Amino acid sequence: MTEKKGKIYGVAGPTVLVKGMSGPVMNTVCLVGRQGLLGEIIRVKGDFATLQVYEDTSGISVGEEVVSYGLPLSVTLGPGLLAGIFDGIQRPLEKIRLAAGGFIPRGIKIEAIDRERLWEFAPLKKKGDPVEPGDIIGTVQETPRIVHKIMVPPGSSGTITEIKSGMVSGKEHVCMLSTGKSIGLFQEWPVRIPRPFKSKLPPTTPFITGQRVFDTLLPVAEGGTAIVPGGFGTGKTVVEQTIAKFSKSDIVVYVGCGERGNEMSEILSDFPALSDPASGLPLSQRTVIVVNTSNMPVAAREASIFTGITIAEYFRDMGYSVAMLADSISRWAEALREISSRLEEMPGEEGFPPYLATQLGIFYERSGKVRCLGADERTGSVTVISAVSPPGGDFSEPVTQASLRFAGTLWALDPDLAYRRHFPAVNWLASFSLYHSELGGWFSGNVAEDMARLRRKLFTLLQRQTELRDIIQIIGVEALQESDRLTLEVANIATESFLKQSAFSEVDAFNTYEKQYWMLKAIFAYMESAEAALRRGVYIETILENPAASSLAAMKEMANEGFSKKASELIRDIESEFAILDEK
Repeated sequence: MTEKKGKIYGVAGPTVLVKGMSGPVMNTVCLVGRQGLLGEIIRVKGDFATLQVYEDTSGISVGEEVVSYGLPLSVTLGPGLLAGIFDGIQRPLEKIRLAAGGFIPRGIKIEAIDRERLWEFAPLKKKGDPVEPGDIIGTVQETPRIVHKIMVPPGSSGTITEIKSGMVSGKEHVCMLSTGKSIGLFQEWPVRIPRPFKSKLPPTTPFITGQRVFDTLLPVAEGGTAIVPGGFGTGKTVVEQTIAKFSKSDIVVYVGCGERGNEMSEILSDFPALSDPASGLPLSQRTVIVVNTSNMPVAAREASIFTGITIAEYFRDMGYSVAMLADSISRWAEALREISSRLEEMPGEEGFPPYLATQLGIFYERSGKVRCLGADERTGSVTVISAVSPPGGDFSEPVTQASLRFAGTLWALDPDLAYRRHFPAVNWLASFSLYHSELGGWFSGNVAEDMARLRRKLFTLLQRQTELRDIIQIIGVEALQESDRLTLEVANIATESFLKQSAFSEVDAFNTYEKQYWMLKAIFAYMESAEAALRRGVYIETILENPAASSLAAMKEMANEGFSKKASELIRDIESEFAILDEK
């Protein structure tokens, strides 16, 4: 490992100008100054190299030494990641708290994962077996739910000459290859380089969140991308936290990028106490949290989403479905803008660097459902859902618009809905999903043949609701035709009973697709029965006073188990209620 040295020539915030370093290499890390602050080379020009430092640069001065070993910024991957809490450059925050108190001292060096800890390694290969990149040579039971698969690192292959069994620490090798390569429990990977895979697969299965407005109306595919833009108070963080708690994913990687410290402290205190709905075990046992709050160094914030996506790709390579949640991508873009201004680069729109969209594309394109490396056939996925915080709720600003280029789903949050306490505050007419055609076959085969038809019918109903509300502003509700008054009533029922959902209700927080389908069936059964009664000459006031509507509102608090039977009974009751309106 070649050591290269230089001297600090200038300091401007998190950027440091270094002179005299022979042959500096872009995107390699350095140790800066007497305290050995971690930095990364981001520009090379003549005899000068510019670094972004991931720690506070207060107190360093011109002339101090900078050392580079020519290694890229990398993360340690292996058993011990789950339930871990790291900062943007994978420093373990809990270990730092125990070692140094409530604040991170500059220059502190603590291993991301404990290499002294013993793990029980169960080999799946034996001496003499040939292996290739991605092959699983053994497993470690990392948590009661998650089996950590020890893989042959990319770029390594050969024949096994030795393989261990039993208790092994992170400092030992578990396998030796004929090429002389040793394989341990851990591997290092550069955060800015995507991990390789065999091929990408089409997005044909939905990413199940348990939220009706997302799953039914605006689905995102497993391995897809979704953005959640919204102004202050519209519920972006609650949406991300709800998806982390209830989504049907094996692993959750949550990146708190530039958010307020009190929000992140709530996550750190809540997650260990929450139970995973699928297993009943603590939710933290399948979660990795990367924290870079707004008061932490800006350069580490820029690196945090790449640290998070690299960890997500690692679990994807094991064959797991991973949810990568970034909150918020706007704070990451602000860090990029600050560093760009320190470099005196030509600013683009609103001061963001011209390559903002390119950097966002590099991040979003690392999502996907893939066929993993290795001789055994397995698939894994990384689904990226990122919150966007446009200033003033203006969706025309650069970060939102750049993200829209790569997003397959837009969940646009509306402050008007939030002020009315309608959550998730998703404006269904301003949002979209590009995955419907790919997911159509899955819905037909796994939910119901007419699921797509009911969704289209719901969209049409909601569009008509918006039109009628505009008309009411002019002529009033009493001047509407009776059929339009009925349409408006059913649309209001759908809005309140189906699209509105409580993240804090034990029953309503997560809905299966079966429940979502039968809720729609019941709502449209009510609509069809009411329309038939109207055609028979029943007064609209009599129809609107029918108590059947209140039974629809109660559906949300019915359990997922056995809901189809309850919904069928509800539909029969509704049809009976409307059948006797003629007699009344």
